[in-house]
Amino acid sequence: MASPLRFRRSLERWTDDRVERDLREPLDRKFGATRRTPHYAGPNGYEALRIEMDNGDLALFAFDDEEAFWLGNTETPSALWRTDKHTFEEVPYPVARWAQRELLGDLQVEAPWLAEYDHLSWFFLPVLFSKDGRHSTREFFREHAAGFPDTTREAVLSFYEEFLSTGVLDDYRYTMASKLGTSPQVDPVRMASAMSEFSVAKLLTDADYGLTPEIEVTTGHSLDFRAETPDGESPLVEVTRPRPPTRRRASTPVAAVRETAETKTSGQLQKHGGGAVLFVDCSGFRDDEWAAVRGEQPGVRHRPAVVFRPRPSGRIEAYSKGSVPLDLDGAVEWV
Repeated sequence: MASPLRFRRSLERWTDDRVERDLREPLDRKFGATRRTPHYAGPNGYEALRIEMDNGDLALFAFDDEEAFWLGNTETPSALWRTDKHTFEEVPYPVARWAQRELLGDLQVEAPWLAEYDHLSWFFLPVLFSKDGRHSTREFFREHAAGFPDTTREAVLSFYEEFLSTGVLDDYRYTMASKLGTSPQVDPVRMASAMSEFSVAKLLTDADYGLTPEIEVTTGHSLDFRAETPDGESPLVEVTRPRPPTRRRASTPVAAVRETAETKTSGQLQKHGGGAVLFVDCSGFRDDEWAAVRGEQPGVRHRPAVVFRPRPSGRIEAYSKGSVPLDLDGAVEWV
């Protein structure tokens, strides 16, 4: 499986002739490749170009007298094999800005229904244009509404757009966007579980907590977040997402919640030794399934825990077990 989209930086000298010989021609022999003028003016001081493959792959290349930057979701030509990889944030801003404008322009043509959500499109750009995941990630948003039943794709995309546009997770863009994965196959269960972390991030942000993702603990594991307050409190948070009974062996919604939480608490959280808050995201449950859970409010074999269900309207219903070291009153409706 290929990784999310990253630049390759070359410190060798590049000319038009070398671009043709070492980049376009090898790709042309394998896929059919055409050099084209970019949609947007290249970064100041760089010569910029697009290489479009007959199979739909794309590469962007910008070079000056000292360095060159390659960004592609196609096979990397051998002339660039030994180059280092860099995120959008690790290359010069004019280069990153040009490349992102190119890709977002392509997305506007290829998936205008997604491109209209500006910040969401920008945030997930490394996976939306990744070599293996560019089709599956778009299909997940288009056909599966990011894991929400009983609603529309537009409502869900607006929900995440509103949160991501706050910029709270911008500094962790690659860490968080990569959770969606770059598999060529759509895996709705795994991908929806990744989106649960964004739902928890929104809940904590709405409750006025700062966030740091992927906190390494002494057991060698990583927990999903540290929730931070100005006075120095920093509870650790782990997220899990039950599969509703319509899509698992569990016979009832209550059993689905208990089984999923038990898997998490008997593994990662048990090894951690306690202390983390477990968030159980039931956003995949239909209205009737959540009503059953809300009515019985089953325990999840871990305390403290928050069992919650967000809706694209922004409403979040929840109940808790144990003494939760977080003040969530402003972010959830307790049931």
